[in-house]
Amino acid sequence: MARLSVVLLLLVATALVLRWRRPAWYWMAFGITFAVLRVLVRYASVMDACGLTVPPARWRLALARMTYRPAPEPRAPRILRLRPTRTGLVLRLKLRPGQDAFDVSAATDRLRHSFGMYGVIAREIRSGVVEIRMTGYDVLRRVQMPVKLDRAPMRVPVALREDGSVHYRDYRTVPHGLTLGATESGKSVYQRNLVAGLAAQDVALVGIDCKQGVELFPFARRFSALADDQETALELLEALVSHMESVYQLVREQQRISVNVPDAEIAADIWDLAEDLRPKPVVVLVDEVSELALFASKEEEKRRDRIITALVRLAQLGRAAGIYLEICGQRFGSELGKGITMLRAQLTGRTVHRVNDETSANMAFGDISPEAALAAIQIPANTPGVAVAGDSTGGWSRIRAPHTSLREAVNLCNKHAERTPNVPALAPFRPAVASSASDTAPLNKAFSATA
Repeated sequence: MARLSVVLLLLVATALVLRWRRPAWYWMAFGITFAVLRVLVRYASVMDACGLTVPPARWRLALARMTYRPAPEPRAPRILRLRPTRTGLVLRLKLRPGQDAFDVSAATDRLRHSFGMYGVIAREIRSGVVEIRMTGYDVLRRVQMPVKLDRAPMRVPVALREDGSVHYRDYRTVPHGLTLGATESGKSVYQRNLVAGLAAQDVALVGIDCKQGVELFPFARRFSALADDQETALELLEALVSHMESVYQLVREQQRISVNVPDAEIAADIWDLAEDLRPKPVVVLVDEVSELALFASKEEEKRRDRIITALVRLAQLGRAAGIYLEICGQRFGSELGKGITMLRAQLTGRTVHRVNDETSANMAFGDISPEAALAAIQIPANTPGVAVAGDSTGGWSRIRAPHTSLREAVNLCNKHAERTPNVPALAPFRPAVASSASDTAPLNKAFSATA
């Protein structure tokens, strides 16, 4: 008996230590079992208390009266599947007639308390079927990306969502994106994860960093073009516009429109072209967009207007040519001048880190999701890297990118430096770097005209 007591005491102590220091290990070892039991035992009473039940059918009531049996109880949604995951539980429900998915979404906070989970998110899978994703611990406190990731061309895993799923930056689905955040909000770490993920793919990276290149020039060996001032940025953007026009001419030549060609074989963008003819896709990363929009003289104003015009043209027309924009900044509002709101309307993907005022959050989410704007201003200052990601559909979620040091990101870029494509239109802007990754010579921000 004494031995059994010691074993139980050690087991309880181990569970408490794991829950405090390693919540993910605690969840896999103990939490899943306890959570499944709580959900199955409390399910009927919780659904009734949360107002997620419907009265029994009339024929059931009539049958009970005729047979002198007790009246049947209200019916809760039927459980289709209960699946444990490494971060929580996934509960799929079949709604009863008369129920709505919004009712379940409105009750998520009560479900969280009733089932003793850390977070609960509900979403509609199809008509009459709702999926409830429950997390057993704070997955954003110490981000651990899963080993198995769904990788695909132009699709990069960059962060972890609050429901435990992976947040992907998919350029084929969401061509252009906007990332906002105050100083020390984690915006640079998010950008490093994006660059590190793209470095391993066959894509041309183009950087515009008007902070004298301090953010993007360490990755120079993997970049096909870089600019560190407004004048060079203008020339680079206009070169990209010319490249876009040449790509469209290629697509036009290869469209193969005739009565004998099936519709599926008619080329409308670069992804419809044969692989040997397809130009390399281009991802343009702008580190601080406000530096491109500010001006102090008439000459600088003219240059600014040409820069914004080129960005708007790339945002409106670049997707089919395989040109994608990733624009970062601390603010992105109409005070930056004409053309800014037109550019913002083309940036479908929105990611907002901690901001200093509500107006900055509304710049990103005010036109698509007021709830996301409210969530963005509630990000605490002691959680750098936490952000709110949304899109034009109004859907949003909290995310956090895993911490990636500058050295780790540079090493990945150097490792995949041979993947850097040579785009003729961007050759004058190719950064001149040391001949090998092992050289200790510093990166040169001067451009090599013969690169």
